[in-house]
Amino acid sequence: MLNQTERNVRQQVGARASWLWSEYSVIVAFLVIVIVAALADGNFLSYTNLTNILRQVSIIGIISLGMTVVMLSGGIDLSVGAVLAFVGGIALLALNSSQSVTLALLAALACGALIGFLNGVMVSKGKIASFIATLGVMAAARSLILYIANGGSISGEVEAYTLIANGEIGGISYPIILFLAVTLLVYVLMHKTPFGRYVYAIGSNEKAALLSAIRVDRVKIGVYTLCSSFVALAAVIESSRLNSISSASSGLAYELDAIAAVIIGGTRMTGGRGKVLGTFFGVLILGVLNNMMNLLNVSPYLQGLVKGLIIIIAVLLQKKE
Repeated sequence: MLNQTERNVRQQVGARASWLWSEYSVIVAFLVIVIVAALADGNFLSYTNLTNILRQVSIIGIISLGMTVVMLSGGIDLSVGAVLAFVGGIALLALNSSQSVTLALLAALACGALIGFLNGVMVSKGKIASFIATLGVMAAARSLILYIANGGSISGEVEAYTLIANGEIGGISYPIILFLAVTLLVYVLMHKTPFGRYVYAIGSNEKAALLSAIRVDRVKIGVYTLCSSFVALAAVIESSRLNSISSASSGLAYELDAIAAVIIGGTRMTGGRGKVLGTFFGVLILGVLNNMMNLLNVSPYLQGLVKGLIIIIAVLLQKKE
C-alpha cells in the first residue's frame, strides 16, 4: 500500500508530465515528422529545401497568426481566403493606376484593416456569431473580386512589385523574414501586453471579462482588424509572387489550412487557451507534410487524406480538457 506522501508525489509527477505534454506536444510532433521525412528522403534537410518550405508556408503562416488571435478570443474568421483574393486584387489595381508600390501597399493594408473592422463590429456590436458574420464576408469578398476581374485574373504592371515576394536579404527571402517578424510581433502582443491578456480573458470567460471592466467590444474589434491586416500583408506577398491574382483560385480554402495550423498548435476552438509558438510549429508541420509528400511523389489526390489524418492524430494526442 502506498502512503499518502507517495501518492501525492505520484500525482504531482503525473500532473507535471501531463502539463509538459500539453505544452510541448506540437514540438514533439514536429520533430517526429522531420525525422521521418529526413529518413525517407536524403534531400529533405538540405538548406535549399528547408528554406523552400519556409517560403511556401509564409503566406499561410501569417494568416494563421492572425487566426490564432481570433480563436483565442473565442471566435473564428472564415473570410481570410476570400479577403486575400479581394485585397490582392485591390493592391494590383492601385499599383497599376498609381505606378507606385508604396501606394499599393497602403491600399492593401487599409482595405484589409477596414474589412477586419467591419467583421469586428458585426461580431461585437451586432452580436452576430463570428461563424455567420465572416461566412457572409467570405461570400461577399469572393463575389466582388470575381466581378471586378470579370472572373479572370488581375496582373500588375510594375515589375518592382515582384521583389516583395521574390527579393532576398542575405540569402533569406522577404516572405520568410516577414513571417518570422509577424510571429515575433504576435508573440509579444499576446504574451507581453494588456491586449493579449484581455484576449485570453475574453476567450476563457467573456462574462467575467465584462465584470472585470474589460472593454470587450473594443478588444474584439481590434482582434478582427488585426487578423484581416495580416491577411492583407499575406495578400501583398501572394499577388507579388507572380505579379497577378486569380479571382477564382487565389486564397481558395486558405481558411481551412489556417484553422488546421492553429488547432494543431494547441489552441482551443472555444478560445482562452493556446500559444503563438504552437501555431508557428503547426504551420511548419503542415509545410513539412506537404513537402515530404511531394518528395515521395504521393498522389495529389491522396495528399488531402494524409494531411487530414495527421491533423486528427495531432489533435487527439493533445491533452483533453
